[in-house]
Amino acid sequence: MSFKRKDLLGIEELRPEEIYFILNTAKSFRQILDRPIKKVPTLRGKTVANLFFEPSTRTRISFELAAKRLNADVVSFSSSTSSVVKGESLLDTVKNIMAMRVDCFILRHPTPGAPYILAKNLPVSVINAGDGSHEHPTQALLDLYTIREKRGEFKDLQVVIIGDIAHSRVARSDIWALNKLGAKVRVCGPPTLIPPQIEKMGVKVFYSVEEAIRGVDVVMMLRIQKERQNKCFFPSLREYREFFSLNEERLSLAKSGAMVMHPGPVNRGIELPVSLADGERSVILNQVTNGIAVRMAVLYLLLGRR
Repeated sequence: MSFKRKDLLGIEELRPEEIYFILNTAKSFRQILDRPIKKVPTLRGKTVANLFFEPSTRTRISFELAAKRLNADVVSFSSSTSSVVKGESLLDTVKNIMAMRVDCFILRHPTPGAPYILAKNLPVSVINAGDGSHEHPTQALLDLYTIREKRGEFKDLQVVIIGDIAHSRVARSDIWALNKLGAKVRVCGPPTLIPPQIEKMGVKVFYSVEEAIRGVDVVMMLRIQKERQNKCFFPSLREYREFFSLNEERLSLAKSGAMVMHPGPVNRGIELPVSLADGERSVILNQVTNGIAVRMAVLYLLLGRR
């Protein structure tokens, strides 16, 4: 098959065969990252604009490196030093940048749905790098790539996602992705951080980490999204750590060799202790490396054959 979409806006809209096509393409690009010269001329002459309206380290740098590895030109945008602070709308800002002959926009925005508005109004490609608490498709794709790299296939794989489910765009995208490929997904967290009726997404809900983690193949921890919370959803970080953090005793309830994942940034000592964040079961840094290959694949599939 071929990937015929103009944009990558979310996992929910992708078919399983499209997800596999992206993962298989990423496998080819992953080999490039281990070469002495980590560049190919695939997107020479193309220009990619990074538009980040929220703080980011891994995603922003990963997209920038991915574009540069493909020999594209990259323009990085900072909202705090742009005309946005003077009242210019998002769409006007982007249209003005596009008039400078930009071929692709990578957008992170605090408003859910912002990338969809751009995609509807622009003839060039738009990639969602995270829209509010809605979706983060490339994070889900790199998570899938990392799981597949270590575990093979997804059918009947048991995965638990623990933490702030309500405010996590990563959780939503991962749930969509894993379910589409045949994995069994559990979610766990304080009742105040579990969205109502999330069972309709095809997950099992747990409020005890010990119960949730028993017999799973993959443990994915999430960061507390303080910046998206307008009220206190639990009494204290100390209490959250006591009931919902991962430790050696809890991890021992998972299957032997279960993977420990985290989309970052990690609040060490809250979601994970140092021993597990840096331990042999952790694939957190593998996720970061694989993110470049996955984003290279996405850029190539959207831009490389035009």
